[in-house]
Amino acid sequence: MNLKGRHFLTLKDFSAEEIMYLVDLAAELKRKKKEGIPVDVLRGKNIALIFEKTSTRTRCSFEVAAHDLGMGTTYLNPQASQIGKKESIADTARVLGSMFEGIEYRGFGQEIVEELAKYAGVPIWNGLTNEYHPTQMLADLLTIREVFGEHKGLKLCYMGDARYNTGNSLMILCSKMGMHFAVGAPEKYFPNDELVAQCREWAKESGGSVSLCTDPKEAAKDADVVYTDVWVSMGEPDEIWAERIEDLTPYRVTSELMTCAKDKAIFLHCLPAFHDLGTETGRIIHEKFDLDEMEVTDEVFKSSQSEVFREAENRMHTIKAVMAATLGAF
Repeated sequence: MNLKGRHFLTLKDFSAEEIMYLVDLAAELKRKKKEGIPVDVLRGKNIALIFEKTSTRTRCSFEVAAHDLGMGTTYLNPQASQIGKKESIADTARVLGSMFEGIEYRGFGQEIVEELAKYAGVPIWNGLTNEYHPTQMLADLLTIREVFGEHKGLKLCYMGDARYNTGNSLMILCSKMGMHFAVGAPEKYFPNDELVAQCREWAKESGGSVSLCTDPKEAAKDADVVYTDVWVSMGEPDEIWAERIEDLTPYRVTSELMTCAKDKAIFLHCLPAFHDLGTETGRIIHEKFDLDEMEVTDEVFKSSQSEVFREAENRMHTIKAVMAATLGAF
């Protein structure tokens, strides 16, 4: 499998075989890291990390993975980058592409990362856009395979707002990999019709399926994986918070909901999660809306079914695989 020079913008661009190659490579790189075997095969190379949206897991994953591979990193935060402000995206891409062997972008519209890919001349990696979150998907698939030993035929239920990056990308992943994807949400939070139709075509070929359900218990029925994400981002107006809380509270992942899934079902979340009052955001929500928990209860988050921290660690191993493969190390 030769992925040298490929961009990693969305899983729509990758076949099931290519996705599995990256997950297999990530598993091998994870094994070597645990055994203390160096993999610094990209010494002398450098990458740029553009973060128009801040992050803990994505930044740490890219930096540690790059350093493990022997590469240097330059971090550009929202204040340090002039992308799209004082300098066009195309010009930024050309400048950075002349200095770095690869560029990661985490920020806003998918069109930005697509334009970077058009002009940079080096591999571009999507750390998250409004529409897609492909590196998270590889971590999720590696986690599922580690727990179950397989992925094909398993059912993944996504609870909550499925219109954006995580919901879109999970639907793409499951449909390409022969998994059964179910959304539990009010209709207005379903993914867009065009993407649903495309994913159902992929699912026909892979043996998977895509279903959209307004009944949370029906959506979670016999699921192997129950997945959720935050309902709203900080900085959005109070009326958005109020609307989402009212609409999505029935889709909170609770112990009762988990009983609808299979006995050995696992819980996943791409993090951060608002499951207690241990965060500033959690306390603000508590003060404004009298909620101790949002998308998942603390009981589920800390239960033996929760694999969120294994999932978070796997971000680093899968990102390492993406960079190594697209830069031609393997």
